[in-house]
Amino acid sequence: MEFLINTPVASLIFVFTIVTSLYAFNDNSLFGKFMLHPYSVSRKHKVYTLITSGLIHADWMHLIFNMMSFYFFAFRLESLMGSWQFGLLYFVSLILSDIPSVIKHKDDMWYNSLGASGAISAVIFSFILFDPMSKMIIFPLPIPIWAWLFGILYLAYCWQMSRNAKDHINHDAHLFGALSGLIITVLLVPGIIPNFIARLTA
Repeated sequence: MEFLINTPVASLIFVFTIVTSLYAFNDNSLFGKFMLHPYSVSRKHKVYTLITSGLIHADWMHLIFNMMSFYFFAFRLESLMGSWQFGLLYFVSLILSDIPSVIKHKDDMWYNSLGASGAISAVIFSFILFDPMSKMIIFPLPIPIWAWLFGILYLAYCWQMSRNAKDHINHDAHLFGALSGLIITVLLVPGIIPNFIARLTA
């Protein structure tokens, strides 16, 4: 109840995403309705999937990993930036993170994408602007590193993988979600850049 009172937007997104994903695990037709299909979106069909694709996940591991990342950062971020700002950042980043995939795969009828990874990358990178000296872990290495260093390594990895990956992971969504999170936070939170520099150099 405390989470719902103090961080209502993150709480609702968290619960709704889990419920929708679990429902989709037992109803394959929902995958077809909710998944991002760039071929269709580029032809102005199923444009709503720019949002609904972030409400479902491929399997249990995909869901657990994303929701763990959300849990560790989203509630803290909403308390730092405000509820409407957090909601705006999450859903705008969800859309922006998918647009490069729509452009890249607009002629690929068989390409689909799903999951909240783009928006969650935005949440993580927004949090980095607030607290760049906090510690983060790059799985599977159990070694905590500074958040700002994690951000650099993450962007470099996503950039490289988006160019060469064949692992069926939408690295473009991760990359552009992270960049969207940075840009939107700068636009929404006055003084966030001086705050970032001050914490980085303290």
